[in-house]
Amino acid sequence: MRKEKEPGYLNIDSTLYKTRLSPKYENRKPYEPVNPNLVRSYIPGTIIEVLVQAGQKVNPGDDLLVLDAMKMKNLIKCRIKGKIKKVNVSPGDKVSKGEILIETDPEL
Repeated sequence: MRKEKEPGYLNIDSTLYKTRLSPKYENRKPYEPVNPNLVRSYIPGTIIEVLVQAGQKVNPGDDLLVLDAMKMKNLIKCRIKGKIKKVNVSPGDKVSKGEILIETDPEL
């Protein structure tokens, strides 16, 4: 006979519901709000070219990297006005989805 797990609580719109939580739900990655200062890879691929360096000032729409994914060259663009704090990749690096490529400091 299978032993039932203790029910857990699910929070939906500030209302708590008592229910059985699946192992997949319990082991999920917690929600993390989008940080505009981090440029992440949105698709796995290979870095072809790095177009910026640490300390360089950037504006929204500036090209940062060239990412080769699915036989296409994708330009990764900047979303904020600021300065490049750190470049975490170099040409030839293979990156996975969600990996941090560049860190920026916003201009205040």
